[in-house]
Amino acid sequence: MKLEKSEILKALETITVAGEGKNMVESGAVKNIITFGDEVVVDLVLTTPALHIRKRAEVDVLKAIHEKVYEKAKITVNIKVEAPAQTEAPKNEIKGKPIPGITNIIAVASGKGGVGKSTVTSNLAVSLAKMGFKVGLLDADIYGPSAPIMFDVEKERPLSVTEGGKSKMKPIENYGVKILSIGFFTQPNQAVVWRGPMAAKALNQMIFDAAWGELDFMLIDLPPGTGDIHLSIMQSLPITGAVVVSTPQNVALADARKGVAMFQQESINVPVLGIIENMAYFTPEELPNNKYYIFGKEGAKHLAEDLDIPFLGEIPLVQSIREAGDVGRPAALQTATPIEKAFEGLTKNVVEEVVRRNDNLPATEAIKITTMAGCSAVKK
Repeated sequence: MKLEKSEILKALETITVAGEGKNMVESGAVKNIITFGDEVVVDLVLTTPALHIRKRAEVDVLKAIHEKVYEKAKITVNIKVEAPAQTEAPKNEIKGKPIPGITNIIAVASGKGGVGKSTVTSNLAVSLAKMGFKVGLLDADIYGPSAPIMFDVEKERPLSVTEGGKSKMKPIENYGVKILSIGFFTQPNQAVVWRGPMAAKALNQMIFDAAWGELDFMLIDLPPGTGDIHLSIMQSLPITGAVVVSTPQNVALADARKGVAMFQQESINVPVLGIIENMAYFTPEELPNNKYYIFGKEGAKHLAEDLDIPFLGEIPLVQSIREAGDVGRPAALQTATPIEKAFEGLTKNVVEEVVRRNDNLPATEAIKITTMAGCSAVKK
């Protein structure tokens, strides 16, 4: 069968380009069509570099041609991104979409799951609040939200409030921390089975359709790994800096190295504030002077030295930290304990690195693979 170019164009006219409001042909996205028998090559030019938009355009082209022209057509889709030219912003101007009233946004990441990233994030948030800062926590782990449990608010539901003439979600608050999580909108036994675009939309709603108010720090608990959610967050927000959590063993360190590399890519360029080592060692209660390095000794510290980034501190493997998270009362709330001191020291190091980062570096540049913004100066 010989495919006709006119039929291909007619099929492509049924596709709407995301964010354009016009069909693919009318918007000028279709630059060239080549047919040869039952083979067709479609060249597209998009103005949006987001991965999920490009993927959607490719899938839509394949579907339209197969359904409306020839179901056995052999199709090649070539996509080129030509983003609109942007004028250069002044050194300290935010070039993306900040959240009004929020001074600093810290992404807490890990290359590997199970290293205690959410535990560290919750205790970091509580420690910041104890120091007198106004703190918010966005649980961006769409597929495994844990903040509602760790803050003992899993049965709470955000209320609707009117702000600036618009209806917005009011974050749940406990221990001086404002919290939003997809876990507030799902049942305990309900799995979140969403593709990237739907997850990104849910995150955007929790970010921009929420009444966060004035915050000195917003902590974002990212899912493990380096993927679509991470890019969506960096596309949406001016990230002040990133913190990477790891345990000392080589398997976790290999993934932590990849997590650092993601933020340091030239096209992303988010400052890495440092690495935190969780489960650094175990000290039995009956042998308080002994340290057992179950997962290896100072692995994250050595990784920080190798990568020439700050080592922010270590957290021991202590049963009470796990128990505190399970009952919804972060261990940093304890007073006059070694655990409280460990998280307090860690938190001070994070704050110092945020201050140093903004004293010595310009605002983060907009990343090329998304439309991420820069960041404002830290409030001491």
